[in-house]
Amino acid sequence: MKKSPRLIAVKILNQVEERGGFAESLLDEILSTDLLTNPPDRRLLTQIVYGTLRMRGHLDWIIRKFYRRSFASMDPITKNILRTGLYQLQFMERIPEFAIVDEAVEISKNLHPAGSGLVNAILRNAIRGKNNITYPELEKDTPGHISAVYSHPLWMVKRWLKNFGTDETIALCRANNETPPITLRVNRLKANRENVKRELIRLGFTVRETAFSPDGIAISGVPIPLKQITLYTQGFIHVQDEASQLISRLVDPKPGTAVLDICAGIGGKTTHLAELMGNRGSILATDISEAKLLALKKNTERLGVTITSTRADDATRDMGETFHGIFNGILVDAPCTGLGTLRRNPEIKWLSSRKDVTQCAATQRKILNTATTYLKKGGRLVYSTCSTEPEENEKVIEDFLSQHRDFACIHPSNTIHSRLVDSHGYFRSFPHHHGTDGFFAAVLERKR
Repeated sequence: MKKSPRLIAVKILNQVEERGGFAESLLDEILSTDLLTNPPDRRLLTQIVYGTLRMRGHLDWIIRKFYRRSFASMDPITKNILRTGLYQLQFMERIPEFAIVDEAVEISKNLHPAGSGLVNAILRNAIRGKNNITYPELEKDTPGHISAVYSHPLWMVKRWLKNFGTDETIALCRANNETPPITLRVNRLKANRENVKRELIRLGFTVRETAFSPDGIAISGVPIPLKQITLYTQGFIHVQDEASQLISRLVDPKPGTAVLDICAGIGGKTTHLAELMGNRGSILATDISEAKLLALKKNTERLGVTITSTRADDATRDMGETFHGIFNGILVDAPCTGLGTLRRNPEIKWLSSRKDVTQCAATQRKILNTATTYLKKGGRLVYSTCSTEPEENEKVIEDFLSQHRDFACIHPSNTIHSRLVDSHGYFRSFPHHHGTDGFFAAVLERKR
């Protein structure tokens, strides 16, 4: 069973659960090898991993209905075998039920022989009883219903019901369970969107222009691995969600100026800032992870960006007087819970907890307070997160402004589509409203 996509899917899910890893990087690691060379097998692996993670709460509800003991005491390997089997039975067509059960049992014999009988029994009982599975009623137990049917943790659902209401919470959960488009940013230093579109169509991709980002292209019907095409290897495109592409535009960096990108990661926004500057000026990209900065350097080389330098730093600590008041623009892409990216990173649902929101907010406040010392008078600082939670977003900004009278929150004016700006001048995007990841940003200006 070494090359079975279903077996590999279970192993990836085990790693996600045991080590808190991200499915994307684990999948990339497998798909970059010749372990699975058949395109249908590669697609099946990806679908099972992401589909099982998105619908895990729903699948666990069903398992509990057919398991007479404590679900919490079931070993994790058996859980993931059952989840992948049930996902295929519930949400995938054209695969015979007996084949799904048989292979799940074989996987159990391979990974955890003691659980094979249980896997066989629960999956067969689920097939026989699939029309008799009941869920909490929406009117009587709204949080329980949404959690079980739309597969989100109960604590998360309760938060969103309080913040957004029932209809919005259901719509958001539904959107989080959809497969997001692959979105590309065209590198304006090397190409324009029209030429890239034509080449992608020639290669067999289905393409459309993004609704809000003038640099974006959404693709589907991927005929060949994206990172193998010349457009990618030669740096004409970069993979980046549409909402993420808009954050650099909020900074509105000018050619020839000095920009600081704090918590730059692997450089998606850093390289976009450089492109908007026409590759003229300077950008200092900082991050606590040297591995991410190494990946950032590789991305700048691929995209032809030459104005960046990097520095490994803890963003909560002052870099020193040398850097005080020297930058025209600063981007604080703050570390956050990532609850706006659940379409792309569904594992976050199951790896997060209530306390993460509070802990992230505390770190975000420290980073923002430290970042202000680096900004020139009249300069612009953009604070952004990929979170839906007020504690990480507007409450951080409100608290900051109450303590920094020399800063004002300004309207982003013409740098962004008006549909994405609320009455307070905050940038907001949501999967169920805009078809993008969930982002927040505030544009802060230091008074002269």
